[in-house]
Amino acid sequence: MSQEFKIEHELVLPASAEDVFAAITTGTAGWNFPTPPVREGKAPEGYTITAWEPPHHVAVRGTGPDGGLNALEHIIESRDGGTAVLHYVHSGIFVDDWENQYDGAAKHTDFYLHSLGQYLQYFSGRPVTYVSVGGPAASSVPNAMVTLKAALGLAADAPDGTAVRIELPDESVNAVVDYNNRYFLGLRSEGTLFRFYGRNYFGGTVDAAHHYFTPGIDEQKAALNWQNWLDSVYA
Repeated sequence: MSQEFKIEHELVLPASAEDVFAAITTGTAGWNFPTPPVREGKAPEGYTITAWEPPHHVAVRGTGPDGGLNALEHIIESRDGGTAVLHYVHSGIFVDDWENQYDGAAKHTDFYLHSLGQYLQYFSGRPVTYVSVGGPAASSVPNAMVTLKAALGLAADAPDGTAVRIELPDESVNAVVDYNNRYFLGLRSEGTLFRFYGRNYFGGTVDAAHHYFTPGIDEQKAALNWQNWLDSVYA
């Protein structure tokens, strides 16, 4: 049954209002998933711009063929010391499976907005290569995120700042934990935000979506490496 929803957050970000606005409208591949840029008079397909006041206010609204409604609003206030406050509102209508959709959207929002802060603090404005892969069916089980963390040499409750060594066939990286709960894991290296999504809790699989800020990354090769790694973790 269709039902309205609303998810709100307010957070301080380590960047100017201009940089926050740019990250939201043209730089989503650095912290979320790549979306078409939002520009004055031009919204992504299926959406309309309902507010456009750079660099302090942008909002879009779209409807789906199933009757769903999706509206995103960002209000950005400049603060002293080169910081800004973001008031984020995601609202609309979920058509089916309301509780699961809302729970998943709310928890994903926490992680995405944390990643926005990490991007703005460490990588703002840098070119990015986004690499995303889905986990195998075997990663849909309840303890799949614990298994993934163990494969990285991490305890299930490893705190922020915990060092980790990532070993892939063509990639060996030192990183630190920057986000960790039962649903998600975030790691940060000098040139990358590594993101793992425990979508097994929401009817899916454990997926990986990484943001590479070093030049010369072969997207297809990196995706294959991570696909093979995920497959081996859950073999």
